[in-house]
Amino acid sequence: MKLPPRDHIIKPKDLISEASKPIDIDDDTLFHKEMSGVKPLSQKRIHHTSTVSEPMPKSTKGDKPYSIDSLYSEEFEPKTIGNEETLSFQRAGVQDRLFNQLRAGQLAIDAELDLHGMTITIAHQELAEFIHQCRQERIRCVRIIHGKGWGSKHNQPVLKTKLNAWLQQEENILAFCSTPIEDGGTGAVYVLLRRIKK
Repeated sequence: MKLPPRDHIIKPKDLISEASKPIDIDDDTLFHKEMSGVKPLSQKRIHHTSTVSEPMPKSTKGDKPYSIDSLYSEEFEPKTIGNEETLSFQRAGVQDRLFNQLRAGQLAIDAELDLHGMTITIAHQELAEFIHQCRQERIRCVRIIHGKGWGSKHNQPVLKTKLNAWLQQEENILAFCSTPIEDGGTGAVYVLLRRIKK
């Protein structure tokens, strides 16, 4: 392919036309110059309605009293636990190091619930409300006192047995274990709660 002579491609500075030099015009003037002669479209006015709905909360559980009935099944009778038997539960995925710290009482206890002496029904509701409140306040580790059952009918730890089953069914409980003697021994548990998602 043959190119045109060099002097036809590159022009000397003095041959550059005035029209090709940039003109110092403000935006409004330039816009009006470009839009001169443009006719507006004739159309009927369209009133747009917003299709964006009001944001809804992800959960409406806070609108009504928190009920443990929807969380824990009572359809099976858990195996009765001995008065002095230790409780221990570690959900899959919980690190052994963290569980050992819980068992040794090395995690800060930020809240406590005393169920000792309550009926099953009342303890059931108190536990649900307590766990819900702790999670809302981003509390990670708590102590729940359930007693050993020596004062119950037939000296059986009914509440301790129920609590063991309830806590294992609650998905927001990562682990729990009986406390050392100074914090209640086999009459209380440390509970590690799942962190609430932000």
